[in-house]
Amino acid sequence: MRRIMTALGAVAALTGCAGPERACTLVDMESGVAVLWRPADFGRPDAVTVRLCVDGRCAERASGGPADPLPFGRVSVPLPDDVGAGPVPVRLTVTAREGGRVVVRDSLRARLKEQRPNGASCPPTAWTAAFRAHPERGLVSTRGMDLRRTAGAEEERTSSPSGG
Repeated sequence: MRRIMTALGAVAALTGCAGPERACTLVDMESGVAVLWRPADFGRPDAVTVRLCVDGRCAERASGGPADPLPFGRVSVPLPDDVGAGPVPVRLTVTAREGGRVVVRDSLRARLKEQRPNGASCPPTAWTAAFRAHPERGLVSTRGMDLRRTAGAEEERTSSPSGG
């Protein structure tokens, strides 16, 4: 009899009948910091290399161009899931591929935003931040950056120059 009760308890727990909890969706998300840019902001296709470093971890890629499937470039640095809200040190370096001249150099300390893609009581919890690599101002807010626009299209400013 004890075995039957244990088995029934396990079945109830696995099917969600053990209590009033809701089932969680299974959307995955990783903690990290991302930088986005429009390739046209940095001249001809693949004119620069964009390097992003966050808390000692780095990633880089070429700036891209009109043949890319998306109208923007992106590089991201994954972080441990238990990183928390930070702040974490973020460093951007944009280097001309021809000649190696540094075009943009910027750094800041970023507060990360808590993300729960499956709801407040469901895992995972991810900590994220995203910035735009601007050719004159360095790391700025992505606010106002329309990711649907094609390369070379003019940006419509909806925020102040300070990114606020």
